[in-house]
Amino acid sequence: MLKENIQNHNLKMGRDALGKLLEKHQLLIVTKRKYATTTQSYHHFKKWSNLIENWQPSQSEQLWVSDITYLRTENGFIYLSLITDAYSRKIVGYHLSQQLKAKGCITALQKAIKSRKKTLQKLIHHSDRGIQYCCD
Repeated sequence: MLKENIQNHNLKMGRDALGKLLEKHQLLIVTKRKYATTTQSYHHFKKWSNLIENWQPSQSEQLWVSDITYLRTENGFIYLSLITDAYSRKIVGYHLSQQLKAKGCITALQKAIKSRKKTLQKLIHHSDRGIQYCCD
């Protein structure tokens, strides 16, 4: 929209310079982001040591990684607890919940355990050590 006006004034300006100019004169629209915080890492519960630092799995069912994400609905947020096999990147367990509680993570883990094929193999379950994964 401004390109023709800028050219008529013989101004040469790149994207970054234009952005700085608009910001200086408060002409940018500030967007308000709505988001949910799913990780609370500052808590008093025990945090287990990181067993996978500088290590990569060589086959499936050696390392599962867990995380929680949120999905926006008309009524707010719902929370999706996922457990993914780090080697195959297959989702091995999941649970959808209306509350951000440890119960959702436990249910996802129980589903993942039921789906195991190599039940005698050593398996590491890794998470971001948020409160849902460390609480009693």
